Amino acid sequence: MNVRYLKEKTIHQLEISKSIFISILYPLQTEEDIAFYIEQSKKDYPKANHYCSASFFGETKEHATASDDGEPSRTAGIPILEVLKHHEVTNILCVVVRYFGGIKLGSGGLVRAYTKACADAMKSARFYIKKTVPSFEISFDYPLIDKIDHFLEQKAVIKDKLFLLHVTYRIVLKDSDPKILDDLIHQLISIKELDQEILYLEE
Repeated sequence: MNVRYLKEKTIHQLEISKSIFISILYPLQTEEDIAFYIEQSKKDYPKANHYCSASFFGETKEHATASDDGEPSRTAGIPILEVLKHHEVTNILCVVVRYFGGIKLGSGGLVRAYTKACADAMKSARFYIKKTVPSFEISFDYPLIDKIDHFLEQKAVIKDKLFLLHVTYRIVLKDSDPKILDDLIHQLISIKELDQEILYLEE
């Protein structure tokens, strides 16, 4: 499964036994962003009781953090981290801000609450994947434009179009297997493989 990346900051709020849980998902560019956004959440919600968090960073999720921020050990940070792990995401921070409502939830209740807070935010978030894929330059005759456009619609991204004696496209495949072009090759004047590219595909 391809690792997923958060497209944009996402906020979700829920109430459990009079406590308010505000989940904030942040996309991360660097590891330093983790501390920065935790501090940002404290500025945005200055009177909350807890700012529990978890994060993954790196192409293989090699850097992970989890913080209970004053909640009983392993009742907040680790449950949040487990939700992120389940969704195969990286370069992401989840901060769950809690305003205590006066009713104690107990360890099991806290685990369920922080799990749900993060999971609900993930449901409303948007993600993309990064793939390293082949790119090609293809040339063909003008009468084939519509047919080739239709063929490539689901299989490739057309980066450039050049209309001279023949039509020339620079295309980036959405799949790493160039065999998906096999049905097209016999209709082309020429095909040249270019350097591989990174493609960002929104889910």
